[in-house]
Amino acid sequence: MTPPRRYLVAFGPKQTPHLFTDVLIIGGGIAGLRAALEIPPKFNVLVVTKDALQQSNSNYAQGGIAGVLSPEDRFENHIEDTITAGAGLCDPHIVEMVVREAPHQISDLIQWGTNFDQEDGHLALTREGGHSHRRIVHALGDATGHEVMRAIIDRTRQTAHLTVWDQTFTVDLLTHEGKCVGAVLDRPGQGILLVWAKQTILASGGVGMVYRETTNPPVATGDGMAAAYRAGAELRDMEFMQFHPTVLYVAGSSRFLISEAVRGEGAYLRDKNGVRFMPEEDPRAELAPRDIVARAIVRRMERTQHPNVYLDLSHIDPARVRQRFPGIEKVCLGFGIDITRDLIPVRPGAHYMMGGVTVDESGRTSLPGLWAAGEVTSSGLHGANRLASNSLLEGLVFGTSCGRGAAERAAVMPDTYVVPPVSSPAEGGMADFDVADVTNSLRSLMVRQMGVVRDKTGLREAERQVSFWRRYALAQRFHNRAGWELQNLLTVAYAMIGSALLREESRGVHCRSDFPERDDSRWQRHINCPPLRKE
Repeated sequence: MTPPRRYLVAFGPKQTPHLFTDVLIIGGGIAGLRAALEIPPKFNVLVVTKDALQQSNSNYAQGGIAGVLSPEDRFENHIEDTITAGAGLCDPHIVEMVVREAPHQISDLIQWGTNFDQEDGHLALTREGGHSHRRIVHALGDATGHEVMRAIIDRTRQTAHLTVWDQTFTVDLLTHEGKCVGAVLDRPGQGILLVWAKQTILASGGVGMVYRETTNPPVATGDGMAAAYRAGAELRDMEFMQFHPTVLYVAGSSRFLISEAVRGEGAYLRDKNGVRFMPEEDPRAELAPRDIVARAIVRRMERTQHPNVYLDLSHIDPARVRQRFPGIEKVCLGFGIDITRDLIPVRPGAHYMMGGVTVDESGRTSLPGLWAAGEVTSSGLHGANRLASNSLLEGLVFGTSCGRGAAERAAVMPDTYVVPPVSSPAEGGMADFDVADVTNSLRSLMVRQMGVVRDKTGLREAERQVSFWRRYALAQRFHNRAGWELQNLLTVAYAMIGSALLREESRGVHCRSDFPERDDSRWQRHINCPPLRKE
């Protein structure tokens, strides 16, 4: 692997503005804001997010939050469903901890003003793929993330000791003597500045934009993972990118997620000939876990030589469909598709990264001073395949733990900051480097060679090409977000490809056509990315 610079930008501590805070939180999604709300008022807390506060993966979550809330359900059922979906790589202790915390976290959201959907005066519960019971709470039909984030953002803005900076890019984590001591930020109108923090919480989300076909918003470029990796934190399980089976596919348009809950409410998957194919693929049919459904769709697309399959809701009461999925109905009507009677064209797209920065049950990373929560992490909850609607729950539970732990640690640290003599290499690079072209080429390459189904030949080709791009991209000194995002995407892509090459089996979302069987004797373990060498 081409050794990267320790920092992506050149700066000198005597010429760069400084800011000091007790706790720095990087990321304004559900994990970051839940962490912020857990920190007592006596601490100064700075939350930074690189876009508007509403532009996170959490905001776009459609399905809901899983939790045992009905008398027919049991914690043991939710635990078993999560572990089954995780294909042998879940940490049972972590799964039980998160599952048992779910009702309390959902109760907190309600107290903070979240308006979950109700039926007959009780929380409305739905079922999604891989779940044995109806246990997913949802809001506004199919806009749960939007409603949850509205309530959390409102509460954040009412909390005096929390400061939020949006439109602020985290270029790198600051380290000194093997500890995280803050971050290098780029802020509009100010440029580069150094934020020194007693404790830092990373909640920057995933890396879906490394793929051309993705449900993720443009902000999901793996910045936190790459920055943590450069700082010396351990990454693991980077081969496990979950592909959502049903992404709206209309040529020339942006991709839009068609929620798992659509199949949970009874929708069928049909091929171009109208054949419902999932019953022959798995006994659970359309309610099988996402990895199984995604691979079945890819096989059917190949067999029929058609670019997509179709979701069919025409057999479900139209009033029920419109009530349950108003957002999906609105988007589809924009393309002339009536979801109550027309087939919805769908295909898999990159959706959620199970791998990331390794954390323990409290959210501590391997780098002292750094905590992490949410999709940026590998916590042990999801294993090799995330169970639907467990992601917002993970962000809530680990956000709470990180906020509590960071506050406890900051409380015993002195109110003095030692600014180390940070140094960074001089400017360099080529002025004519085409960032957009390399970014688009990378995203297309990842779809071809690191998609739903992989093999050694394709992975080696991807490794060779990404290595070539990295040699040039990491030699540049960019001064804008697009360039830094490309450097981060290339770093994370290389880690993903390397891990996929090492895992010579098929497990969960990682499917190798040249190693089609699961091999517990050799591979029922995590793959840690090797530390990056420093220049």
